[in-house]
Amino acid sequence: MIRVLVAKPGLDGHDRGAKVIARALRDAGMEVIYTGLHQTPEQIVEAALSEDVDVLAISILSGAHPTLIPRITALLHENDMNDILVLLGGIIPDEDVPTMLNAGVSKVFGPGTDTQEIAEYINEHAGER
Repeated sequence: MIRVLVAKPGLDGHDRGAKVIARALRDAGMEVIYTGLHQTPEQIVEAALSEDVDVLAISILSGAHPTLIPRITALLHENDMNDILVLLGGIIPDEDVPTMLNAGVSKVFGPGTDTQEIAEYINEHAGER
């Protein structure tokens, strides 16, 4: 069974989308752990490590992704967790997507993405990592 950690880093206080994704992935047969709001990059990576997840799904609406994502992916690398599929969702400007992909994110999902598309992407790619 694919294990997914859904994380909300930083000061972003809106988590409805993250909860919708968590429920949809559970409905798709995945085991989902949700961190809750206001997590630091260190807390997220520690949770990913302790929960032994296959996928880290990060939701950011605050615009802090240029700072938070490189820190999270650097911590994953420092902890030899390079096999975790990292996904990013939320409000990510198109011009920032290449930077997020270069930082180690596998795929960026924007607002309105069908949850089935996300589940299919995870099913197709989680085993590759």
